Amino acid sequence: MNKILKAAVCVLNSKYIHSSLAPWCLVAGIDTWCGSQIETVVVEGTINENTEKIVPRILSAKPDAIGFCCYIWNIDAVKRLIRSVKQRLPRCIIVLGGPEVSFNAEEVLQSQPDVDFIIAGEGEKPFAQLLNAICEGGSTGDIPGLCFKQGDKIITSPPHLTREEPPSPYTQKYLDALDGRIAYLETSRGCPYSCAFCLSGRCGNVRYYDVERAKSELLLLANSGAKTVKLVDRTFNANPKRAAVLFGFIINHYGRDIPKGVCFHFEIAGDILDDAMIDLLRTAPVGAIQFEIGLQSFHTKTLDAINRKTNIQRLVRNIKRLVECGNMHIHIDLIAGLPYEDFDSFANSFNIAYSLHPHMLQLGFLKLLHGSPMRENPECFPCRFSQSPPYEVIDTPWITKEELARLHNVEDALDRLYNSGRFRRTLGYVLRQTNLTPFELFYNFGEHCTSKNINRISLDSYTGLVYDWFGELNCVDKAILRDTMSCDRIATNSSGRLPAVLDVKDDRLKAALKALKKTPQTCPKRGVKRGAAILYTANCLVYADYENKNPVMGEYRLHKLQPHILLDETASINDVHC
Repeated sequence: MNKILKAAVCVLNSKYIHSSLAPWCLVAGIDTWCGSQIETVVVEGTINENTEKIVPRILSAKPDAIGFCCYIWNIDAVKRLIRSVKQRLPRCIIVLGGPEVSFNAEEVLQSQPDVDFIIAGEGEKPFAQLLNAICEGGSTGDIPGLCFKQGDKIITSPPHLTREEPPSPYTQKYLDALDGRIAYLETSRGCPYSCAFCLSGRCGNVRYYDVERAKSELLLLANSGAKTVKLVDRTFNANPKRAAVLFGFIINHYGRDIPKGVCFHFEIAGDILDDAMIDLLRTAPVGAIQFEIGLQSFHTKTLDAINRKTNIQRLVRNIKRLVECGNMHIHIDLIAGLPYEDFDSFANSFNIAYSLHPHMLQLGFLKLLHGSPMRENPECFPCRFSQSPPYEVIDTPWITKEELARLHNVEDALDRLYNSGRFRRTLGYVLRQTNLTPFELFYNFGEHCTSKNINRISLDSYTGLVYDWFGELNCVDKAILRDTMSCDRIATNSSGRLPAVLDVKDDRLKAALKALKKTPQTCPKRGVKRGAAILYTANCLVYADYENKNPVMGEYRLHKLQPHILLDETASINDVHC
C-alpha cells in the first residue's frame, strides 16, 4: 500500500473578509499533478489572531508537510506560527512560497532554521512535485523554482517558466470555505508593464486564460454568495478586445445569471481605454463594476524614472468620463516617496487627482519590495526605507522624513473626510468658498487633527471637529456649513439623527415628518427608517429613506421639500431629488 502524505496549506489573511486564492491554487495543483497518496487541507487565519489559536487548526490535520503563503502583511506572523508549529511537530517539513520569500529565498533559509524549502515564483506545479518527491523519497534537485539546504550549501533551482494555464482552484471545498467573503478571480497572469516599484512585471509575459473559462468562473463566483468579486489580473484591460468581451458578458448577464448586488472589481490602465470601451461601460448596471486605476504621480520625471509609461492627457480625460458615467465606482491611487517627487510636486499631483472627482482617492506610500527594481538597484533609486515589512520609505533625496510624516496626516484626513463619503457636499462647499487648494485643505486639517491627538474618535465627535475648524475659515458661512453638513449626514448615516453640533430643536420638524406620512408618494415604506433635517438657510426640509443605498456613491437618495411643508402639515407635498 502506498504511503499517505498529509499536507496542510496555510495562509494568514489581513482581515477575515479577505480570502486568499493562493492556497486553493496550490491544492488545485496537487489535485492535478499528485496521486491519491497526497491528502490536503487548507488552514486559514488572520494576522490579527493570536498565533496560539491558529496552531490547533494546523495540528488537527496531523500534517507531514505544511506550505505557508508569505506576503508583506503576514510574514512576521508566519514566522511566529512556524516556530510554534515546529516545537510541536519537529519532524514536519516546512515549505514557504509567495512574493515575500521568492526574491530573497537564500536569505530567508539562512535566517529561518525551521524552514526546509522555499518555492520561488509560480508554485502550483513545483509544490506538487515537491510533495511527490517527499512522499516517494525522490530527488528534489530538479524541481524548478526550489531553494533548499544541502549540508552547508543552499541549492537554488532555475525558475519555473511555463505557458501552461494553471488548474482552476474553484472547487466545492473552496466555495464552502468562502462563506460570503470577497472572492478573488484570476483570468490572466503577468503584467505588460515593468514599473520599478512593483513585482508584477517580474512574472514574465502576460498569460491569458481561455475566455470561456473566465466566463464560467465569473458566473460561479457571482453565485457563490460573495458580494464582491475582485479580479486579480494586474492590468485587466491590457488586451482591450478580451476585456471588452468579459465586460460585455457581465453587463449582458447581470440581473439574470449574475445576481443583482454583486460587484466586480478590476484593476485597469486608464489611458488605454478607447471611446468604444467607455461607451460599453456606460451601459453597465449601476454598481456592477468598479475600477481601481493606479496613477502613482502626475510628475513626468517621476513616471519616467519608475518606467511607468502613461499618456497623462488621455488618462485624465478617461477618468473624468468614467466618473461622469455615474454607474461605476472609480478608485484612483497616488504613491508618495517616488523618485524626483518632492513635497510640492506631490501636492500638485494630489490636486490634479482630486479634480477628477473619483469616488476614492488613495494616498499610499512607497514600499521597497523584495525583487522590485527599486530595491535591487539602490544606486539608481536612492532612498532610506524600513528594513521591516512593509519596507516603507523613510526619506529620499527629494522628500524628507518630516514631509512624509505630514503626508500621513493628509492621508488620515483624506480617508476620514473624502474616502468615507461622509463629507462630500461639505468639502465641495468649503473649497468653493475659500482660496484653498484641495491639498492645502487636507494638509491643514490633518495638521489640526494631529495637534488634537485624535486617534479613535466617534463619528459625532469628528463631525464636531470638522464643523468647528471649517467654520473658522474665511468666507465660510457657519449657517450654510451646518445645513450642508446636515445634508451629508442624512444622506450617509442610517441612524437618522443629527449629531449634537448640527441638531436644532424645532417642533416644525416633527410636524413635517407627520405630514409626509399623509401623502402616498412621501409616506415611508413599512419598516424603513427615515432621517430628516431642516435647512434654515434654504428654508426647506431634506429627508432620506434608508433603503437602496446607491452602490456607487455609498449614500441614500436625498429629497428636498418645498418650504410650505414647514408651515402647514396639511399642505400638499412636492419633493425633488437633491
